[in-house]
Formats: sequence, C-alpha cells, structure tokens
Amino acid sequence: MSEQGNTPDSEPAANRDLLDRDFSSGKLPLLKRFEEVWAAYSPLLRPCMMLFVFFAALWLLHHEFKTMKYADVVASFHALSSGEILAAVGFTVGNFMVLIGYDWFGVKLVKHEVTARQVATASLLSYAFSNSLGVFLGGAPVRARLYSSWGMPSSEIVRLVLVIGVAFWLGLFSLAGTLFVFTPFDIPDKLHLPVSTSRPFGMGLLLMTAVFLVICGIRKAPLRVGSVNLQPPPLKIAVAQMFVAMADFMFAAATLYVLLPNDVVIDFLPFVAIFVLAVFVALVSHVPGGLGILELVLITMLPGGTDDLVGALIAFRIIYYLLPLLIGVGAISFASVRQHHEKITGVVSGGLRWATIISPPIITGAVFVVGLVMLVSGTLPPSAGKLELIRDWLPLPLVEVSHFLGSVIGAVLIVLSRALQRRIDAAWWLTVVMLSAGVLVSLLKGFAWEQAIIVAIMLVALLPCRQYFFRHGRIFAASWSIRWLIAIAMTSGLIIWLILFSYRHVEYSNELWWSFTYGKTGEAPRALRAAVGGASVLVIVGLMQLFKTTGKVPAAATDEEMGQVQQIIFSDENTAANLALLGDKRFIFSGDQQSFVMFGSEGSSWISMGDPVGPKPAADDAAWKFREACDSQGKWPVFYQVDESCLSRYIEMGLSLLKLGEEAKVPLEEFSLKKCSRTVRRNHKKSLEIGLRFEIVPRKDVPEWMPKLKEISDAWLGEKSAAEKGFSLGFFDETYLLHYDMAIIFDQDRPIAFANVWKGGTGVELSIDLMRHPPDAPRSVMEFLFIELMLWGHEEGYQWFSLGMAPLSGVDSHRLGPAWNRVSSLVYRHGEHFYNFQGLRAYKEKFHPVWFPKYLASPGGLATPQVLANVSTLISGGLVRLVKR
Repeated sequence: MSEQGNTPDSEPAANRDLLDRDFSSGKLPLLKRFEEVWAAYSPLLRPCMMLFVFFAALWLLHHEFKTMKYADVVASFHALSSGEILAAVGFTVGNFMVLIGYDWFGVKLVKHEVTARQVATASLLSYAFSNSLGVFLGGAPVRARLYSSWGMPSSEIVRLVLVIGVAFWLGLFSLAGTLFVFTPFDIPDKLHLPVSTSRPFGMGLLLMTAVFLVICGIRKAPLRVGSVNLQPPPLKIAVAQMFVAMADFMFAAATLYVLLPNDVVIDFLPFVAIFVLAVFVALVSHVPGGLGILELVLITMLPGGTDDLVGALIAFRIIYYLLPLLIGVGAISFASVRQHHEKITGVVSGGLRWATIISPPIITGAVFVVGLVMLVSGTLPPSAGKLELIRDWLPLPLVEVSHFLGSVIGAVLIVLSRALQRRIDAAWWLTVVMLSAGVLVSLLKGFAWEQAIIVAIMLVALLPCRQYFFRHGRIFAASWSIRWLIAIAMTSGLIIWLILFSYRHVEYSNELWWSFTYGKTGEAPRALRAAVGGASVLVIVGLMQLFKTTGKVPAAATDEEMGQVQQIIFSDENTAANLALLGDKRFIFSGDQQSFVMFGSEGSSWISMGDPVGPKPAADDAAWKFREACDSQGKWPVFYQVDESCLSRYIEMGLSLLKLGEEAKVPLEEFSLKKCSRTVRRNHKKSLEIGLRFEIVPRKDVPEWMPKLKEISDAWLGEKSAAEKGFSLGFFDETYLLHYDMAIIFDQDRPIAFANVWKGGTGVELSIDLMRHPPDAPRSVMEFLFIELMLWGHEEGYQWFSLGMAPLSGVDSHRLGPAWNRVSSLVYRHGEHFYNFQGLRAYKEKFHPVWFPKYLASPGGLATPQVLANVSTLISGGLVRLVKR
C-alpha cells in the first residue's frame, strides 16, 4: 500500500534525521563488520562446524572402541532381559506423558482455548518426531501446524514455542545445578579443566535459575532477550514448568538407567547428573539427535566396561527415539487411511484433520530415517541364525543381490526425501516403488523382518498421502541446501565408521570384493559391496549438486506472461496482487501457470512481494519454485508482508518469521456514515459544504484526465521533497495507472485529489494505491476520499476496504534498540511513505478497522538486519535515494 494517510503537516527533514540516527547507532565499525561477515557466512559455517563436531565424535568413539568387537556389542545387546526392556519402555511412556505438561502450561500462559485432547496430540506428536527428525523440522513446525489448524493465532504460537523452550532450559539448569552441587561427580583429568568436580558449575546454574525465578516473581514488564520481548511467566507457572522439565529429564535418564549393565555401578542421582550433562553437550553440538555426542559423553563419564554399555546405549536409542517415531508414523498412517475412508463413505468426523496438517514434512524426515536404517543394516553383519534359516531355501546370488540392493535403495530413499520435501509427484511414485522393493529385499537378504516392518510402516503411511505431492518437476531440478549436503556427508561418514568398526578384525585385500559365501568369511565382503553401492549413490548425487550450474535468473516478463499475470490478478481476492502491474518486478510461475511469485532483487536477497498470487495448491508450487531459484543463485529467499494463514508454508521451507505490522481492513457490509465518529461525520459534512465532490472515473475515461492527475502528483512530490518509491508502493506511471478506475475528488469542477482503485477479482476486497493531492488542497480531502470510497464500496457489495499496513506499537525505533527493530521501523517510516510514523496507526484506527498481522519470512538470525535493509532499499529505489530521504 502507498501513501494512504499522509498528513499535510509532515516533516521530511525530521525524518531524514531519524534515518541518519538509525544508521548511525554508534556501533564500532569492527563489530558491524563482524556482524556482516557472520550474517553472510554463518549459513555455511554453522553446518560445517556441526559436521566437524560429528566427525570428531566418531573419531573419539573409534578410539574408545579400539579393544571392542562387533560381536561384543551384539552380545551385550542380547544380554538385556525382557524385564529391563519393558521397564525402559514403561519409563519412555511415562516420559511422554510428562512432556504433555510443557504444552499444558504453555497454553495456559497464552490463554487460548484448546481442548486437553488437542494439547496432548500436539505435544506427543511434536516430541515423537522432533527427537528423531529435528534436522528436518524440530518440534516448532509440528506445533505451529497443529495449533494453527485449531485456530490459535501465529503470535500466540510463537509465544507458546518460546515458553516451552524457556521451560526446558529452566528445568535443565535447575536439575543439573542441584545434582552438580549435592551429588557432584569428578571431572576426568583428560579434559584439562581448571576444576576437579562438577560443584562450581552447579552453583553457577543454580544462581541463574534463582535469578530467573526472582524476575518471574517481581517483574511484570516484558524482558528483552536479543530481538524478542519475553514476558516472564507468573512465578507459580514458572515453578510448575521447572518441575515438568525436571521430571522430563528424570524419566529419560531412568529409561537408560534400567538398561545399564551390572558392571556399571552408579547410583541413580549421580547418573542423572551425568546424563543431563551429556544432553547439554549434545544440544550445544547441534548434531541431529546428539548422535555420537551423547554416547561419547556417557562412555567417557560413566564407570565400568565400554562393551556392555554400548549395548545399553543402542537399546536406548531404539526405545526412546526410534520406537516413538514408528508409533507416530503409524498413527499418521492410520489417521490418513481413516480420512480416506471417510471421504469415500461421506461420513466425515473431522477429528483426524491433524494428519493432513502435519503429514508432508513428517513424511520427508521419516523417509530419510528409513533410508538411513536400510543403509546401516547393510553394513552390519547379519544374524547367523537368520542366514542359516534361508540358506536352504534361497540361492546365494539372490541373497547377495538383495543385500546390495538394500543399501542402494536406502541411499535412493535419502535422496528422494529431498524431492518429497519439495512436493514433487514423481518422487512420491518412486518412493512407493523403492519402499515396496525395500520390504522384499529386507526379507531376501537375511530375513531382516524388523527392518521389513519399519519399511512397511513407512509405505503404508505414504500411500494415502498422494494428494500432498502435487508438483510436476524433475527430482534433481533444485539445488540442495548446505543442510542437505551436510546430512549426506554425515550419513556417508557414519556408514564408513560402521564398516571400520564392524570388520576391524578383517584384513583388507582385493579378494574381498569377489568373495561370495554364506559363512562368516562372506560377511565383510557383502557389507563392503553394499556400503560402496549406497555411498556411491550419495556421493554421486552430492557431487552433482556441488558442481551443478546455477539456474537462469528470470528475465523480464514477456507480453504473453504479463497477460497471464493479469488474468491471475483479476481472479484473486487480494488487492495487493495489483502491485504485479507496476513493471518493477520479475515473476516465477507455478507449474500449471495458475499462480506466480512477484519479486525484486536487492543485495543478497530475492524479495517476494507478499504471498504467491493464485489458488493455494498452485501458490505452494510457486513458492517452492521461488525458494529453489534462490538456492540455485545463492540468494536469500525473502517473503515480505505475508499473511498469517500462510505461515505454515514458510515454516516448512525452513524460514524464520518476524512480525512486521498489521494490515487494517474496514468491514464494509454494515459500514455507514452514522457509525463513524462525530469528528469524522463533522469533517465529511464540512467537505460537502465547501463544494467537494467524489466521483469514480471508469478506466476507459482515465486517459483524458491523465495530464491533470500528473500535475497533482508533481505538486505533491514537490511539496514532500520526495522521489517516487516502488516495489510495495505504487508510483505515477501512466501505463500502470491506466489499468484502473480512478477515484477523483473535485472542488467544484477542478480535480484536487485522486487515487487509483484496486478491486479484488472476486468482489470481496477494495483498496487504493496511489493517493495524491496538491499542497493547497483542504486538510480534510484525504479523509473525505476514504469515506466516500468506503460508502461506494458498500453500495457495490464489497466486504472489506484495505487501509494498508501500520507498524506494531512494540517495534522500537530507539537508536539503542536491536538493529532489526530499528530497520523494521525504517521500512514503515520510509517504505509506506507516511512521514508521521507514530500517527499512522492512530489515523487508521478512526475508521474502526479489523487488524490482520503481516510477517516477514526470511532465513532469520543475524541475516535479518541485512534482509530488512535490502527490503527498504528496494522499496526506496536504491541506496542513494534511501540515504537522501
């Protein structure tokens, strides 16, 4: 939206001072340079650091296991009694029941009406998937999708996720601090730390916990943490959340404790202290699931033999991580089948809608995990009993081929999971084929029924989800993000490590490649061939992505494409879609040409103006194509001023959200002058008395008025000492303005103000873009135009009149505020062209609008200030013009 609400008494000079103050925050040049460099390279450095930590952990584990054999690990795993396993399962169930408390108290804080069943569903599903699939989605996207489908506003969802995160760390600090102080453990000498026990660390943790609880007890105002205003919870709820988190850690620790072998002699509370330390280190490492990190810390810190402990750790991973994941995928499978049955029978309960909401991102991560399971299975020696069982029934060549294909299929599934994330229909079909083949080869290679069940569950869960994978495209068309390449590297490294560990006693020779036998001498050659087959698929795909040529930058739209753009705009209810006709944007279309993303390029960012225009399925496709184009060009994908209803799309893309402001929309169905305030009615009456007249000039008659309108526009710009803007704001361009009817205010017969009228294609929404008047126009002319246009919209049957966006009252423009808040204020002050920044929201409030939040979706983190600066520069038409204003 543009200048809706300019006040005649604006002060451009004051605004130039505010802008200079925003950019001249007094920050040291070295610190600013560090932030710029970190923002530019952190997307690459952080995953590389995670990869380094993971490989370092594997190397240290290899050193710890130097005297251990694979047979020892298998023996320790099989030594676990059924009672120990059942106890571990019981503690896992108890742990997940406790986890519901995080969401329960979080919902109480945000004060949104959600049923207990919905809270339990959101909590259980988010933790079941995030524990194993955190690298893909974590718990926040699952919660966001579910609570959003139940009517919770995005602002409350963000607060809920933040509250849950604070509760987790509060519980970790309080429990660790208590145990470190009262049941201290010795710090291994090889760590070379300045302290010998955990007690000093515990005292520090307890101090931080106490400070936070005191803040909760005495502070009512929000607490600024970085870029976030954190409202401390009431003391009672904070204490309750702390105990929930402490119980969470206690149950998780108990799950592993009951699996410990007899030679690991340690009391429960000291063990919990070490377990909490291991969890903390795993979290800090950012390695998905703490894989390798958790095990390394526990093996280093716990007494007793390493051989028996490894079996307990493997059982813990299966029971605490893999089992809930399988149950969650099974639940999705059941719910999806039930939904499909309800559609066929016509009896729709609606209670299983959550499966539709979370299936696509869950499927992506679960397919990756299933592929990893098949790869790992291919590298490990099979059970001798199972091989003996099939020895007399299946020929050796069939077993060998099945074993090799099992690993290749696993690698292909990992590759396909990326295409599934992009909703490619061909990837769905190929994944179904691979999973079906995976069930078969799992049985043929050595009667691996456990693996076959896992693959079958994934297949059954995928089959009802065909509708979610609707995009036509090539599987390898899009460039892979650094996160996916790191995941491939970690998978390849894990497979190599397992080969080296499992067959360290086998002397390597070229003859191994050609050894085919049922006996033990055939295990290493079979695993080696399978590992090379699977790793080759991953390496080849990874190299293809690394050396892939970048895609073409979309060229300026052709006349045919602009015709398609106009057709889509005039069938879309969102009036802001008309910004596509400004001529300053490029377009990326969906595969079916029914939706498009309009965007501009500035600095490191490709910035989409709003959500994709068009129907939702096609809009999803267009958004993903835009994201893929950004990846191929090494640009940051940015969606500026997106609606709350579409946030799950951007969360699924891995983007972060920042609330920019709120769009004011006046309901027109019951709008009348009588319902306006006395001041508005008085101003309107006065405007009529002095001879002002409102008229809608049809589009076909606009050309004859264009010279007069140009005079008004030039006078307006001259009085403001301003240049034209663009991108999110209209500018005076005859080609652009001739697309629209014109609302003109006449003083007698002289035009003194005008605005081009945006009409939603479905007749739902009405708005204006370019609104200008000369300096000598009456002060009430703008308000008069608004009222008359709303009355006209009411008579024409429109439901809403959009007044454009206003900033949040909480967006701090103080020079000492966070950089992204200051730049965010700048976007509104100069982007919206309302020079009286603080009065904008108050001005729009006089029309009693309904406020709808608007967000920025971007990579987030320290990139946010640069992204917002790019947005502001793009709107202002260039950095030089921006700084001059």
